[in-house]
Amino acid sequence: MSLALKKRIFAILLIVTALILIMVVRLAWLQLFDGVPKAATAHGRDTSEMAVRQRGTRIELDPGRGRFVDASGTPLTSEVLIAPVIFPVRAGGNEVPNQDERKQEGGGNGNGSKSGSGRTQDSCLLALAKLLNTTPEKLEAVQSRLQQPSYWTENSSSGHGSSDAPFRLNTEQAAELEKLNIAWVKALPVLQRYPDQASGKQWLGFVAEQPEAVMALNQQEEEEASNTKRRAELPITTKLGAAGLEKTFDRLMRGEGPTDVTYLMDGGRHPLSEEALRVHSTGNPYYPLTVRTTIDLDIQNKLERLAVQKGVKEGAVVVLDAASGDIKAMVSLPFYNPNQVDPQKTTSWSNRAVKEAVPGSIFKTVTAAAALEAGLSRADEHFLCKGSYGKYGLSCSKQSGHGDITLARGFAESCNVVFGTLGERLSPIQLQRTADALGIGRTIGWEEEASIDGRQLRQLDQEEAGTVFGAEPHPEDGGVRAQTAIGQRSVRLSPLQAANLIVTLLHGGVVQAPRLVSAVSYANGTDMVRFEPHQSPGASGRISPRTAQTILGWMRTVVTEGTGRKLSHSDWKLAGKSGTAQVVRDGKAMNDQWFIGFGPYESPKYAAAVLVQSREPGSVHLATELFGEVMNTLAELDKR
Repeated sequence: MSLALKKRIFAILLIVTALILIMVVRLAWLQLFDGVPKAATAHGRDTSEMAVRQRGTRIELDPGRGRFVDASGTPLTSEVLIAPVIFPVRAGGNEVPNQDERKQEGGGNGNGSKSGSGRTQDSCLLALAKLLNTTPEKLEAVQSRLQQPSYWTENSSSGHGSSDAPFRLNTEQAAELEKLNIAWVKALPVLQRYPDQASGKQWLGFVAEQPEAVMALNQQEEEEASNTKRRAELPITTKLGAAGLEKTFDRLMRGEGPTDVTYLMDGGRHPLSEEALRVHSTGNPYYPLTVRTTIDLDIQNKLERLAVQKGVKEGAVVVLDAASGDIKAMVSLPFYNPNQVDPQKTTSWSNRAVKEAVPGSIFKTVTAAAALEAGLSRADEHFLCKGSYGKYGLSCSKQSGHGDITLARGFAESCNVVFGTLGERLSPIQLQRTADALGIGRTIGWEEEASIDGRQLRQLDQEEAGTVFGAEPHPEDGGVRAQTAIGQRSVRLSPLQAANLIVTLLHGGVVQAPRLVSAVSYANGTDMVRFEPHQSPGASGRISPRTAQTILGWMRTVVTEGTGRKLSHSDWKLAGKSGTAQVVRDGKAMNDQWFIGFGPYESPKYAAAVLVQSREPGSVHLATELFGEVMNTLAELDKR
């Protein structure tokens, strides 16, 4: 090797060594001294702050949470929409500058330079403002204050209201926005968990940030992981299921992580390239999961609108499939908006369809079954109703009395004297056992002790068991039994139990366990687990098919000749039982109105329960009217 070549190599080594030393000194300076606040850059920020800003340009498009669908696969959650996302990008290139920057770049004439689309920057901003239903000034003000990417929301456009839902763009609007070529705003697909409107789908529930619950889950995961692979720790801001199906299926819904997008920028918040957006996702082909419910969304939505049209303020409507007992629709009023729930201030998120209520005369179905099963009465037994029972403060709805009346006719006319008499004949245990055999006084929603991961799974959140005698100290007292027999005193049951009572009678006295979810499937469409229908037998056994068939026949008479006569002209031949419960709310006497039944009578397809709460005493029986409208709606939909 020549001497000249050796000198060149030595010189190169010196230069490389010098460069490395310069880099080491620079890094040391950054670590030791650059934390002192100073205007170290042209933007008035030190390099540490700029590095943080460079990393803080990520926005979530999809949290990765599983979705819910109805029985036919129609989405109930997680609608994909196109929304504008504003990024904290500084002017440069094709970006629309703010007013100060336009003065510097364009001499303050307001014309500005042309963008890549051939428009002036001012015209691009004006076109964007028109698309987003706002003003250029407001857009500039919002964008200039941004520290993190943010969706442009409905509230951003209107300037009032409480809707933080992303501003929805149609396909043409999204294409027009992209043509404007404004670097700090992009049209991106985003997953909206719930429609931004109130509904009666409280069974679906909602998600909310629950920091303490997240910390507990992370701790539990750490303790259970041991030798198995541990899942990534949940961020403290993770939203967990707080009610409804979101809560009962939360551990399956959490998924494997979010899908988000990053805008690559330099320390001065300028885009690093023309294609600066980067999408990040887990890439797991099996997640997120899909939970298939038994709900028919068409029925659900039509019944929600119907309840509003009929003027129902409080109450519930439950529709079950007569053959399987599956829940086809479950409406709770007042409605709730899952995007705007404050559990501390409102109760509208509570599902009244599974909450206990005073049943009134619909409980006479249980009393009649108990009397027939015990052999204490028969259909043709005669009673004398003079309008007043003569004791216990009990009287009949017909003040003049029904006169001589049979048990079968007393059921059709809902005679309190007849059923008060039966109540005194029955022992507390006879009434209690019959109620249990019919699914009353206990929870009946679908559940398994060891489902999916070996843990208990109850599909229905908030379900209440109800009661017959409750905490009555002396259920053997004649007055307690008489008032209990007509559905007053301490008797409580839910609209779901009331509808399932009809299904039980249709199944010859066998209690079904109503399902709300039929299966969970992976993202590739294969089933993870199926929840097969099962029964919900009580400790007291079952009533006889003969008793069940007798009461079903009486229910038809209620419609043809009794308290449900206004339903006799419905599209289907119907059968059922009306009820009016006397309650006191806020110190005021009110009525809760009920109607339970099924249709069509010859070949039942649906069983339903309607509860309309807090009605003025003496007002029209709205529950009966609504039941008829519900069944007419089902008859119309059955033609599909």
